[in-house]
Amino acid sequence: MAWHSVAKTSDVTEGEVIGVEIEGTPIAIYNLDGEFFATHNVCTHAFALLSDGYVDDGKIECPLHQGIFDIRSGKAEEGPVDEDLQTFPVKVEGDALLIEI
Repeated sequence: MAWHSVAKTSDVTEGEVIGVEIEGTPIAIYNLDGEFFATHNVCTHAFALLSDGYVDDGKIECPLHQGIFDIRSGKAEEGPVDEDLQTFPVKVEGDALLIEI
C-alpha cells in the first residue's frame, strides 16, 4: 500500500464530494466539516459514480437508485444497497490530500 497525492484540500469544499482515480481505482473524496474521507466511487448495487451523488448529514446518496452509505465507515444504510463501500485512509500534508491504497 502506498500514499498518493490526489487533490488539494481546496478542491473539495465542505459538504461536497469529488471523484479521482488512483492506479485505475475510482475514489470518491468527501469533506465533512473540514475532515476528509475516501471511499470507492462506484455504488455496490449498480454501476453509478457516487461523486455524482448527494452528500447530506455524513451520508452519500447514490444518484441512480438512491441507496445510502455512511461516508465515514462505508456502511450500506438504506436499500437497495446491502454491500458496504470500501474505505481508504486519508491524510492531509499542507494543502495536499493523500489517499492510501
